[in-house]
Amino acid sequence: MRIGMSLNYAGGFRETVDELADYEKAGLDIVFVPEAYSFDAVSQMGFIAARTERLQIASGILQLYSRTPTLTAMTAAGLDYVSGGRFVLGLGASGPQVIEGWHGVPYTAPIGRTREIIEICRMVWRRERLVYDGRYYKLPLPAEEGTGLGKPLKLINHPVRERIPIFIASLGPKNVEMTAELAEGWEPIFYVPEKAGDVWGDALARGKAKRDPSLGELDIVAQAFLAIGDDVEGLLDLGRPMAALYIGGMGAKGRNFYNDLARRYGYEKEAEEIQDLYLAGKKDEAAAKVPYELLQKTSLIGSEGFVRDRLAALKESGVTTLNVAPMAADHESRVKLIEQVRELAASV
Repeated sequence: MRIGMSLNYAGGFRETVDELADYEKAGLDIVFVPEAYSFDAVSQMGFIAARTERLQIASGILQLYSRTPTLTAMTAAGLDYVSGGRFVLGLGASGPQVIEGWHGVPYTAPIGRTREIIEICRMVWRRERLVYDGRYYKLPLPAEEGTGLGKPLKLINHPVRERIPIFIASLGPKNVEMTAELAEGWEPIFYVPEKAGDVWGDALARGKAKRDPSLGELDIVAQAFLAIGDDVEGLLDLGRPMAALYIGGMGAKGRNFYNDLARRYGYEKEAEEIQDLYLAGKKDEAAAKVPYELLQKTSLIGSEGFVRDRLAALKESGVTTLNVAPMAADHESRVKLIEQVRELAASV
């Protein structure tokens, strides 16, 4: 099981990057760099590439609608080049609040667009002359939609790899099915190993049945806060504001994918209450309604024995990469947590 961690959206980036060399020595395998509506992830990933040697660098995630498919492919090829073949292209649809509010483009057909972007990226990396007639993307642009002067082109440079790994952040059944069919990796959120099969098992099975064997096994990435000790259980409450933000505030009524997931986990009443409170501006009250069981089962916070048991459950459910957030007061302690969880993961 690989060990990864995510950078924060805001604040402390340069300090964290200065610390990455220590995490790398401690056994960290991959770092995920978010974007949302913060600083762009690409400049940060280039900076990380120059400051690390072995660490894989993943976008976590680049949003489908924020770049053209070919720019996404060019960016991935460029980051793979400057990192010496260490880049992972993490993609996701985000949600209408960000896409329409921040980028000002319609949030339409996320699954169909994801499929076409994956296909176009792989054509670009193979240096094929780009002719693509998709439902959402047509390259070159048809004459009736432009000047008629567009030419089929191919990437000037020779990429380090013609198959850069693609990870998809997906939650809904159809999107997860498409992920299991086409992507190298899958990034769910609020992953509960005991319930993952009930929620996503059928979708994963349908996708894997259509999967090209050359893609290899699907890399499943689970996220978790990390703290190991006999007196750390109280740290679980620090996850409440984030869970409430996603379940309650990341979308409108009837259009919140994270709220839907909480309901599919069996927390229908709590999901309703969290959303109502959060949208009413009562964020603290919403956070208090987040089920303790959900916080506990999506974390690695507890005694060494508890963390070992959770790692075993994650592994049994198919998780191959852990994306952890080490919770400690100082850098030295966070590095120690990476060492500890790596050792525990190797033992289960």
